[in-house]
Amino acid sequence: MKSGTRDQAEGKLHQVKGKAREIVGKMTSNANLEIEGKGENAAGKVQEKVGGVKKVLGK
Repeated sequence: MKSGTRDQAEGKLHQVKGKAREIVGKMTSNANLEIEGKGENAAGKVQEKVGGVKKVLGK
């Protein structure tokens, strides 16, 4: 798998995991877990965008 495609796939995975943590944090009133989820979700979005740029540049 090429680097750009891998980054996009891993970015999506991090977004899903982050959203799940965020939801569980809200349901259990665990603010730390909710914040971790939001952070992982944001990092996943960034990684996915980096993968898209790599695909465009051909790396």
